Amino acid sequence: MAVTGLTTFLWFDTETLEAATLYTDLFDDSELGDISTYPEDHPHRPAGSVLSVSFTLFGRPFVALNGGPDFPHSEAVSFMVHCDTQDELDHVWDTLVADGGQESRCGWCKDRFGVSWQVVPSDLQDLLSRGAWPALLPLSRSDISALRAAAN
Repeated sequence: MAVTGLTTFLWFDTETLEAATLYTDLFDDSELGDISTYPEDHPHRPAGSVLSVSFTLFGRPFVALNGGPDFPHSEAVSFMVHCDTQDELDHVWDTLVADGGQESRCGWCKDRFGVSWQVVPSDLQDLLSRGAWPALLPLSRSDISALRAAAN
């Protein structure tokens, strides 16, 4: 069997282009791709409205679909963003929670579209293996220096 790749597919109600634009503007090595539209005879969506958007994040393929409100996002799937510095982490965090996003705990947040993200230090797995768990638990936004101090 020849498997040729893997693409992350995201279902939105009506916000695919807005979400894809936010993500590709935020992350390097990312870009919008093809945009398809609903046809004239679609029974539930206006002709010419966005059906799907292909895009890449960090060079990885994604497709977003405007499929309606039936399948909202949940924390069961999230995207982990690895940041080397606190400034990078703060920028990504602030952008994702802006305009209606929500902060959670342990470096987790949701963007305004309901997509879950983990915005964490690049060395998080190492820090946790060295005992930084207690320092992570009370945090909303990750604090790189606090986590590194707890691991030492």
